[in-house]
Amino acid sequence: MDEPISSAEQHPGKYWHHLDDGRIQCDLCPRDCKLRDGQRGACFVRGRVGDTMVLTTYGRSSGFCVDPIEKKPLNHFYPGSSVLSFGTAGCNLACKFCQNWDISKARSFDKLVDQASPEAIARCAEAQGCKSVAFTYNDPVIFAEYAMDVADACHQKGIKAVAVTAGYIHAQPRIDFFAKMDAVNVDLKAFTDEFYLRQTGAHIQPVLNTLKYLKHETEVWFEITTLLIPGLNDANEEISAMCTWIVDELGVDVPLHFSAFHPDFKMNDILGTPTETLKSARKIALGAGLQYVYTGNVHHQEGDTTFCPSCKRALIVRDWYQIKQYRLTPEGCCADCHTTVAGCFEEFTGQFGRKRIPIAVASTV
Repeated sequence: MDEPISSAEQHPGKYWHHLDDGRIQCDLCPRDCKLRDGQRGACFVRGRVGDTMVLTTYGRSSGFCVDPIEKKPLNHFYPGSSVLSFGTAGCNLACKFCQNWDISKARSFDKLVDQASPEAIARCAEAQGCKSVAFTYNDPVIFAEYAMDVADACHQKGIKAVAVTAGYIHAQPRIDFFAKMDAVNVDLKAFTDEFYLRQTGAHIQPVLNTLKYLKHETEVWFEITTLLIPGLNDANEEISAMCTWIVDELGVDVPLHFSAFHPDFKMNDILGTPTETLKSARKIALGAGLQYVYTGNVHHQEGDTTFCPSCKRALIVRDWYQIKQYRLTPEGCCADCHTTVAGCFEEFTGQFGRKRIPIAVASTV
C-alpha cells in the first residue's frame, strides 16, 4: 500500500495528463504510471493528490558531498575540478544490482535528512569553490523540477549543472531537462533489451534515444558508463556491438567508461568484475575506433589516463581520482601535436584531488 502523501511533500509536478477513466498518467518517463488519488508512481516520489501530480522530494536531499568531478565519472569536463553532489530518494528503474539501493529504493523519507532550496545549494557550491553541482546517487530524472530549479540558481552564479542519469525519460521532458544541464553521464546498462527488461524492469530504446538526442540536438557535454556484470552483459560480442553503435550513432569522441561490478542489493551471488574483463572491454572499444575509453572501480592507471587521439601521448595521467600529470593547453589541445581533445577545458591551476567531503547545506525550502 502506498504511503500517504503529506502536505509537506506536495510540490506541483509537471508532465502528466488526465485519462478518460478518471486516472492521471505521468508523462515524465516511459513507465507511463497511471494513478488514482493517493497513489504513487513506480519511482515512489511522484504521486497524485486530488486532481494533480506532485513531486514529494522537492527541496529534500539524502545528503551533500564535495567530490572530484572524475567521480561522476566525467573525465573531460573541467578535469581536477570539484563538484557539489547530492541526490534525493527513489528511482524509475528497478536495477537488481543497484549500488545506491538504500537511497534509490527508499520507501521511507527518513533518508532525506537535509533540506535545501535551489538558491541555498547554489550559494553552498559557490562557498565551497565548486565548478559544478551534480544530481546523482539516484536518478535526477524523477526529481526533474527540483534539479532544473537548482540548475537555474547555479547558472546565475556561473556554476555548471551536471546530471548522472540512466536516461530513461520521455521526449518532451528530455528537451526541458537537458536544456538546463551542462554535462551528463549516461548509464548505458547493457546493449540488449533482454538485460534491461530482466535486470532493470525497463527497455533500452528510450536510453538510446536519449543518447542520440544529446549528441545531435544539444550542446551538452556527455560521457557514457557501462557497469560490466560477469555473465550478464560482459560478452565480447555485446561489448563490440555496443561500441560499434556508439561509433556509428554518436561518434568516436564520446568518452566511454567501463566500470567494475561489486555484489550488492539483490545481486550478491555474482562475483565482482575481474580487472582483466575491463581491460579486454577497453581494448575492444579502442579497436572499434573510440578515442577515449576508461576503466573504473579498479586500480588501472592506463585505463584512468586520457591519451591524445592523434599522437597517442599521455595527456592527463590519473591514479584513481588523483591527477599525476596534465599536458593539455587551456583550449583543450595536446601540448605536443596540438590536436584538439573533445570536452570542456580551461587553464589547469590545480586539482581538488581524490578526497570526498560530506557537508551540510542548511536551508528551508
